[in-house]
Amino acid sequence: MKVNFHDPKYYVNREISWVQFDHRVLNEAKNKRVPLFERLKFMSIVSSNLDEFFMVRVASLIDMIHADYDKKDIAGMKPKKQLEALLEEIQLLTTEQYNAFNRSLIPALRDRASLEIVRHHEDLEPFETNFVDKYFRETVYPVLTPMAVDSSRPFPLIRNKTLNIGAMVRKKGGDGELEFATVQVPAVLDRLVPLPGRGDVQRVILLEEVIERNISKLFLHYDIVCAHPYRITRNGDFTIQEDEAEDLLKEIEKQVKKRQRGDAIRLEVEDEMDKRLLKFLRKELKVDDNAVFKIDGPLDLTLCMKIYGMEGYEEFREKPHIPAPVPEFENGADIFDTIGKGDVMMHHPYQSFKPVVDFIRQAAVDPKVLAIKQTLYRVSGNSPIIAALEQAAQNDKQVTVLVELKARFDEENNIEWAKQLEKAGVHVIYGLVGLKTHSKITLVVRKEEDGIRRYVHLGTGNYNDATAKLYTDIGLFTCDEKVGEDATAVFNMLSGYSEPEGWNDLILAPIWLKDRFLQLIGREAKNAKSGKKAHIIAKMNSLCDPDIIAALYAAGAAGVKIDLIVRGICSLKVGIPHVSDNITVRSIIGTFLEHSRIFYFENGGKRELYCGSADWMPRNLERRVEIVFPIKEKRLQDELIHILDTEMKDNIGASILQPNSCQYEKQDRRGKKPVNSQEIFVEEACEKYEKAFPEPVENSRVFVPVMSSPVPEDPVKIPKNGGKTSAKKKQKESK
Repeated sequence: MKVNFHDPKYYVNREISWVQFDHRVLNEAKNKRVPLFERLKFMSIVSSNLDEFFMVRVASLIDMIHADYDKKDIAGMKPKKQLEALLEEIQLLTTEQYNAFNRSLIPALRDRASLEIVRHHEDLEPFETNFVDKYFRETVYPVLTPMAVDSSRPFPLIRNKTLNIGAMVRKKGGDGELEFATVQVPAVLDRLVPLPGRGDVQRVILLEEVIERNISKLFLHYDIVCAHPYRITRNGDFTIQEDEAEDLLKEIEKQVKKRQRGDAIRLEVEDEMDKRLLKFLRKELKVDDNAVFKIDGPLDLTLCMKIYGMEGYEEFREKPHIPAPVPEFENGADIFDTIGKGDVMMHHPYQSFKPVVDFIRQAAVDPKVLAIKQTLYRVSGNSPIIAALEQAAQNDKQVTVLVELKARFDEENNIEWAKQLEKAGVHVIYGLVGLKTHSKITLVVRKEEDGIRRYVHLGTGNYNDATAKLYTDIGLFTCDEKVGEDATAVFNMLSGYSEPEGWNDLILAPIWLKDRFLQLIGREAKNAKSGKKAHIIAKMNSLCDPDIIAALYAAGAAGVKIDLIVRGICSLKVGIPHVSDNITVRSIIGTFLEHSRIFYFENGGKRELYCGSADWMPRNLERRVEIVFPIKEKRLQDELIHILDTEMKDNIGASILQPNSCQYEKQDRRGKKPVNSQEIFVEEACEKYEKAFPEPVENSRVFVPVMSSPVPEDPVKIPKNGGKTSAKKKQKESK
């Protein structure tokens, strides 16, 4: 039976699949095995995810509809049908989110943490009202800017994602027409206002409730008919005609400012909002009824992150994770000498990101280093890497940095970094026309006794020392000559338009990465048909490229065992007879965000493993500069296989995609040993360091003081290392 593997019935719409991912994040917020304040963090992530999703993906669908774009997606849905289904799914997700917040988290905070959130200002005790009114008068009132709307004052610009209070007002002493007034809840003040204590329970009230209680003081000549909070999300996506822009940096600066003025695409309101106020807002903001979200609770649950950060509740949070040192670079080891002895692979955040920072820092001051070249997509707010690159330029190194100005929602940061680097004398490239440069690569050129040597760092994650403590990623240091040649070719291509005639080891998108993946998948199918070993394990963030999925279906139908670890979007369906009954998909949600991309191909027993910056998505394979690199040394291949194998056994953070659907379920763990892959990797990173630098406990000295009473049976032992806490012990204490 011939099967059309591109048939839309075998695919899931990517947007619907993303909503299912947010459901999995929400499940962690509902999971009572997770520490209470960590559940708040997951609740906040759901809301921040939704904000970005509306600003980009929902906005994109709306733009398609306005442009009469009628092409179907891989699941056979036109944009209008996608939008309708999507908004319905998000309404259900939002309802489930607030049910969990109101019925589970709020009572748990009160009962277990003695923290009570006062939902309505009418519920304040008399002594609390005095405090709230004084706080409003002395702290809040001076910051507010009330705005009325009438014939001389048009409807104001309501900024994207800001919290506001809208009111219908009427002039005192009359029965005239209702008028609209609004005030923005100031983000410069804490949204959580602690109330004076009585008893063991700490009560807090939200800033918007403080303002709502005192809103009559902002409009003295009016009666307040009703007042309710509201919040809008605007279209945050923009396109740039790069080939027409004379100055890309200035054009992006201009477009970023437009985000605050984009069309309103979601209106969140209090569920009890007066119908007259809601009607006015909908009309002025031009929001359709299906994009209005009536909320039973505080608007914008990124608020939960504020609660998470409150002092005095450490017992309800996981202790901060301390990455283990990378043994190869400890004990005074020289970075270049170490890399020269063999490839070094790092597993973040279980292992420290410090060697990557030190790599740039040492290169900046090393007199033998001639040049440093690096791509930057997202960096931290106070980046030590930026500082090291500036220092290198000041030390007369040839420093070239590609700063990707089009990194979504990081455009402003990257513009500032680009300007700062240029002032320091760094040669800054802004990327290629029509492509985002998403690859993670650093090249250091060094003049040594036997000639020029190239040192390369390749990674699956950004050069961001902050997110490197939160995201799981793979990094590789190498001075392999072939990789060095390819790295030089990459930067020559980025800066000088020239694509080399051939490549050695690095696989680049959009040049030939997709074709290479299709070839590797096809080879497994061919091996399966001829009776050879055939197995694919692929770990990534998202999977929605139709050609890759069709190739996986064909390989699975040919007998290839395919195991996929996909954190987010997955447009592939499993368990379809003769199509995907040899394919499994799991998604892992845990303390750290799963971000690494690892690809394993059995290849008839001659296994091949790759890591890289690219997901299996059309944008990564066709519209971005991405790099996938092979892991060639057997010892490092074994480490990667162990990572994949451990994640395939995970039954704590993993959810399994169910047959012929987009639904995921946790595994039934009855009778099974619990396996949490992230906790295992934390322990193993410590053990690896301890094995390299064992503490000399067996040679400890024993000091026996002269005492009038008998010597204690267990005298205190002081190790030769001065009693320094081991990495493993630090990790255990941090957990």
